[in-house]
Amino acid sequence: MGQRHADRRTHRGQHARASHHLDAVRARIAFEAARLISESGIRDYALAKRKAATLLGVDAESALPKNVEIEDALREHQRLFHGDDQPTRLRELRETAMEAMRFFATFEPRLVGAVLDGTADEHSAVCLHLFSDDPDAPMRHLDEHGIAYDSESRSLRFDKNGEANFPVLMFAANDIAIDVTIFPYDGLRQAPLDRIVGRPMQRANLAALRELLGDSENHPIRIRADLRR
Repeated sequence: MGQRHADRRTHRGQHARASHHLDAVRARIAFEAARLISESGIRDYALAKRKAATLLGVDAESALPKNVEIEDALREHQRLFHGDDQPTRLRELRETAMEAMRFFATFEPRLVGAVLDGTADEHSAVCLHLFSDDPDAPMRHLDEHGIAYDSESRSLRFDKNGEANFPVLMFAANDIAIDVTIFPYDGLRQAPLDRIVGRPMQRANLAALRELLGDSENHPIRIRADLRR
Protein backbone atom coordinates (compact mmCIF):
# COMPACT_ATOMS: atom_id res chain seq x y z
CA MET A 1 0.00 0.00 0.00
CA GLY A 2 2.73 2.42 1.02
CA GLN A 3 4.77 1.47 -2.03
CA ARG A 4 1.84 2.19 -4.36
CA HIS A 5 1.44 5.65 -2.82
CA ALA A 6 5.15 6.26 -3.23
CA ASP A 7 4.99 5.11 -6.86
CA ARG A 8 2.07 7.44 -7.54
CA ARG A 9 3.93 10.36 -5.97
CA THR A 10 6.96 9.55 -8.08
CA HIS A 11 4.82 9.34 -11.21
CA ARG A 12 3.16 12.67 -10.43
CA GLY A 13 6.56 14.26 -9.87
CA GLN A 14 7.90 12.92 -13.16
CA HIS A 15 4.77 14.11 -14.97
CA ALA A 16 5.08 17.59 -13.41
CA ARG A 17 8.77 17.84 -14.42
CA ALA A 18 7.98 16.70 -17.97
CA SER A 19 5.12 19.18 -18.21
CA HIS A 20 7.33 22.00 -16.91
CA HIS A 21 10.04 21.09 -19.42
CA LEU A 22 7.51 21.05 -22.28
CA ASP A 23 6.17 24.46 -21.22
CA ALA A 24 9.71 25.83 -21.20
CA VAL A 25 10.38 24.46 -24.69
CA ARG A 26 7.11 25.92 -25.98
CA ALA A 27 8.06 29.30 -24.52
CA ARG A 28 11.49 29.19 -26.19
CA ILE A 29 9.91 28.36 -29.53
CA ALA A 30 7.32 31.12 -29.11
CA PHE A 31 9.96 33.75 -28.41
CA GLU A 32 12.16 32.55 -31.28
CA ALA A 33 9.13 32.66 -33.59
CA ALA A 34 8.38 36.18 -32.34
CA ARG A 35 11.96 37.20 -33.16
CA LEU A 36 11.63 35.80 -36.68
CA ILE A 37 8.32 37.60 -37.18
CA SER A 38 9.71 40.89 -35.91
CA GLU A 39 13.09 40.81 -37.63
CA SER A 40 12.35 38.89 -40.83
CA GLY A 41 8.82 40.04 -41.58
CA ILE A 42 7.31 36.54 -41.56
CA ARG A 43 3.56 36.87 -41.11
CA ASP A 44 2.63 33.20 -41.24
CA TYR A 45 2.68 32.11 -37.59
CA ALA A 46 2.66 28.41 -38.50
CA LEU A 47 5.74 28.90 -40.67
CA ALA A 48 7.44 31.01 -38.00
CA LYS A 49 7.00 28.42 -35.27
CA ARG A 50 8.18 25.58 -37.51
CA LYS A 51 11.31 27.55 -38.42
CA ALA A 52 11.86 28.43 -34.78
CA ALA A 53 11.55 24.78 -33.74
CA THR A 54 14.06 23.78 -36.42
CA LEU A 55 16.54 26.45 -35.30
CA LEU A 56 16.20 25.23 -31.71
CA GLY A 57 16.52 21.56 -32.70
CA VAL A 58 13.03 20.62 -31.54
CA ASP A 59 11.04 18.17 -33.66
CA ALA A 60 8.17 17.27 -31.29
CA GLU A 61 4.81 18.47 -32.59
CA SER A 62 3.54 18.66 -29.00
CA ALA A 63 6.20 21.30 -28.26
CA LEU A 64 4.87 23.79 -30.81
CA PRO A 65 3.17 26.76 -29.13
CA LYS A 66 -0.29 27.98 -30.03
CA ASN A 67 -0.63 31.06 -32.20
CA VAL A 68 -1.90 33.11 -29.26
CA GLU A 69 1.29 32.23 -27.36
CA ILE A 70 3.34 33.53 -30.29
CA GLU A 71 1.30 36.74 -30.37
CA ASP A 72 1.94 37.25 -26.64
CA ALA A 73 5.65 36.59 -27.20
CA LEU A 74 5.67 39.05 -30.10
CA ARG A 75 4.25 41.78 -27.89
CA GLU A 76 6.91 41.03 -25.26
CA HIS A 77 9.68 41.00 -27.89
CA GLN A 78 8.55 44.39 -29.18
CA ARG A 79 8.42 45.76 -25.63
CA LEU A 80 11.95 44.54 -24.85
CA PHE A 81 13.72 45.31 -28.12
CA HIS A 82 11.62 47.96 -29.86
CA GLY A 83 10.04 49.78 -26.95
CA ASP A 84 11.19 53.18 -28.23
CA ASP A 85 10.45 52.95 -31.96
CA GLN A 86 7.52 50.49 -32.22
CA PRO A 87 4.89 52.86 -30.76
CA THR A 88 6.03 55.58 -33.19
CA ARG A 89 5.85 53.19 -36.13
CA LEU A 90 2.44 51.93 -35.00
CA ARG A 91 1.06 55.45 -34.88
CA GLU A 92 2.47 56.18 -38.35
CA LEU A 93 0.77 53.06 -39.70
CA ARG A 94 -2.53 53.94 -38.02
CA GLU A 95 -2.40 57.49 -39.39
CA THR A 96 -1.82 56.09 -42.88
CA ALA A 97 -4.69 53.66 -42.29
CA MET A 98 -6.92 56.61 -41.41
CA GLU A 99 -5.99 58.36 -44.66
CA ALA A 100 -6.61 55.22 -46.69
CA MET A 101 -9.97 54.63 -45.00
CA ARG A 102 -11.08 58.16 -45.77
CA PHE A 103 -9.91 57.64 -49.36
CA PHE A 104 -12.08 54.49 -49.57
CA ALA A 105 -14.96 55.96 -47.54
CA THR A 106 -17.55 54.94 -50.16
CA PHE A 107 -16.73 51.27 -49.50
CA GLU A 108 -17.34 51.19 -45.72
CA PRO A 109 -13.68 50.41 -44.91
CA ARG A 110 -12.67 48.43 -41.83
CA LEU A 111 -9.16 48.16 -40.40
CA VAL A 112 -7.98 44.66 -39.47
CA GLY A 113 -4.78 42.90 -38.49
CA ALA A 114 -1.60 43.95 -36.76
CA VAL A 115 -2.12 47.70 -37.21
CA LEU A 116 -5.40 47.39 -35.33
CA ASP A 117 -4.32 44.97 -32.60
CA GLY A 118 -1.07 46.84 -31.91
CA THR A 119 1.51 44.21 -32.93
CA ALA A 120 2.50 46.00 -36.16
CA ASP A 121 6.15 46.76 -36.90
CA GLU A 122 8.31 47.99 -39.76
CA HIS A 123 7.33 44.99 -41.91
CA SER A 124 3.57 45.37 -41.45
CA ALA A 125 1.08 46.42 -44.08
CA VAL A 126 -2.09 48.37 -43.42
CA CYS A 127 -4.83 45.77 -44.00
CA LEU A 128 -8.34 46.95 -44.87
CA HIS A 129 -11.62 45.27 -45.69
CA LEU A 130 -13.80 47.05 -48.27
CA PHE A 131 -17.42 46.27 -49.09
CA SER A 132 -19.07 46.58 -52.49
CA ASP A 133 -21.43 44.45 -54.57
CA ASP A 134 -19.36 45.60 -57.57
CA PRO A 135 -15.90 44.10 -56.85
CA ASP A 136 -14.33 46.19 -59.61
CA ALA A 137 -15.45 49.49 -58.09
CA PRO A 138 -12.44 49.88 -55.73
CA MET A 139 -10.12 49.16 -58.68
CA ARG A 140 -11.80 51.88 -60.73
CA HIS A 141 -11.46 54.22 -57.76
CA LEU A 142 -7.70 53.65 -57.73
CA ASP A 143 -7.52 53.99 -61.52
CA GLU A 144 -9.40 57.29 -61.40
CA HIS A 145 -6.83 58.66 -58.95
CA GLY A 146 -3.87 57.32 -60.93
CA ILE A 147 -2.70 54.96 -58.22
CA ALA A 148 -0.90 51.84 -59.40
CA TYR A 149 -1.78 48.56 -57.72
CA ASP A 150 -1.32 44.81 -57.92
CA SER A 151 -4.23 42.40 -57.66
CA GLU A 152 -4.64 38.80 -56.54
CA SER A 153 -7.17 36.70 -54.66
CA ARG A 154 -7.21 35.51 -51.06
CA SER A 155 -8.85 32.46 -49.53
CA LEU A 156 -10.65 33.19 -46.26
CA ARG A 157 -12.70 31.04 -43.93
CA PHE A 158 -15.96 32.05 -42.26
CA ASP A 159 -16.55 28.74 -40.51
CA LYS A 160 -14.83 25.37 -40.16
CA ASN A 161 -16.54 23.87 -43.19
CA GLY A 162 -15.06 25.76 -46.12
CA GLU A 163 -13.25 28.73 -47.63
CA ALA A 164 -14.09 31.38 -50.22
CA ASN A 165 -11.88 33.53 -52.46
CA PHE A 166 -11.99 37.33 -52.47
CA PRO A 167 -10.23 39.97 -54.60
CA VAL A 168 -7.20 41.67 -53.05
CA LEU A 169 -5.58 44.96 -54.10
CA MET A 170 -2.08 45.99 -52.99
CA PHE A 171 -0.50 49.38 -53.40
CA ALA A 172 1.65 51.86 -51.47
CA ALA A 173 0.72 55.07 -49.70
CA ASN A 174 3.25 57.27 -47.93
CA ASP A 175 5.82 54.47 -48.53
CA ILE A 176 3.63 52.06 -46.54
CA ALA A 177 2.09 48.91 -48.03
CA ILE A 178 -1.71 48.89 -48.19
CA ASP A 179 -3.46 45.53 -48.48
CA VAL A 180 -7.17 45.69 -49.37
CA THR A 181 -9.59 42.74 -49.45
CA ILE A 182 -12.92 43.30 -51.19
CA PHE A 183 -16.11 41.68 -49.89
CA PRO A 184 -19.73 41.86 -51.02
CA TYR A 185 -21.67 44.50 -49.09
CA ASP A 186 -23.35 41.92 -46.85
CA GLY A 187 -19.85 40.90 -45.71
CA LEU A 188 -20.24 43.67 -43.14
CA ARG A 189 -22.46 41.30 -41.15
CA GLN A 190 -19.80 38.70 -40.44
CA ALA A 191 -16.02 38.93 -40.34
CA PRO A 192 -13.88 36.05 -41.62
CA LEU A 193 -12.04 33.92 -39.10
CA ASP A 194 -8.70 35.15 -37.81
CA ARG A 195 -6.05 32.60 -38.79
CA ILE A 196 -4.24 33.18 -35.50
CA VAL A 197 -7.02 32.61 -32.97
CA GLY A 198 -9.73 30.99 -35.13
CA ARG A 199 -12.38 33.54 -34.11
CA PRO A 200 -13.98 36.27 -36.26
CA MET A 201 -11.48 39.02 -37.02
CA GLN A 202 -11.59 42.22 -35.05
CA ARG A 203 -12.54 45.07 -37.39
CA ALA A 204 -12.59 48.81 -36.73
CA ASN A 205 -14.37 51.54 -38.65
CA LEU A 206 -12.94 55.03 -39.08
CA ALA A 207 -14.55 56.36 -35.90
CA ALA A 208 -13.00 53.55 -33.84
CA LEU A 209 -9.58 54.18 -35.41
CA ARG A 210 -9.82 57.89 -34.65
CA GLU A 211 -10.55 56.97 -31.05
CA LEU A 212 -7.45 54.76 -30.99
CA LEU A 213 -5.41 57.69 -32.27
CA GLY A 214 -7.07 60.14 -29.93
CA ASP A 215 -7.84 62.18 -33.03
CA SER A 216 -11.33 63.43 -33.80
CA GLU A 217 -10.31 66.08 -36.31
CA ASN A 218 -11.06 65.81 -40.01
CA HIS A 219 -7.57 66.01 -41.51
CA PRO A 220 -7.10 66.10 -45.30
CA ILE A 221 -6.01 62.99 -47.18
CA ARG A 222 -2.26 63.07 -47.83
CA ILE A 223 -1.72 60.23 -50.32
CA ARG A 224 1.57 61.44 -51.73
CA ALA A 225 1.84 62.39 -55.40
CA ASP A 226 4.96 60.28 -55.91
CA LEU A 227 2.81 57.17 -55.51
CA ARG A 228 0.74 58.00 -58.57
CA ARG A 229 1.40 56.81 -62.10
